[in-house]
Amino acid sequence: MTQYRLGEVESAFAALIWDNEPLTSSRLVELCGEKLDWKKSTTYTVLRRLCQKGLFKNEGGMVTALVSREEFAERQSREFVDQAFDGSLPKFLAAFTSRKKLSAEEVEQLQRLIDESR
Repeated sequence: MTQYRLGEVESAFAALIWDNEPLTSSRLVELCGEKLDWKKSTTYTVLRRLCQKGLFKNEGGMVTALVSREEFAERQSREFVDQAFDGSLPKFLAAFTSRKKLSAEEVEQLQRLIDESR
C-alpha cells in the first residue's frame, strides 16, 4: 500500500489544489505565489513530487486530483490505525476515549456507523 504522508508545506499545497481543481498549472503557480509565497520552480517541484506519489496529475497543463481529500484522509487514518494499533479499531477507540469522553451525539454517530456496517 502506498504511504500517504504529507508534511505541513505539502499539505497546504494539496489543499490549494483540492480547493480549486481543476486548475491550470499556471493558475496553480499564481495561487502558490499568493498563498505560500513560492516561486514557479518550487511549485513545479512540489507538484511533481505529489504527482509521483499518485495524489495528483498534471496533464496538458491541467492539474487535477487522483485522490480526493476525503479518500486521502481515510487512507491516512487507516495507515495510522494499522501502524499504531495493529489495525485494531477497538484498540484505537479505547486509547482515544481513555482521556476524552465521547458526547452522547458522538456515541450515537458511532453506533449508527456500527449498525450500518453489519
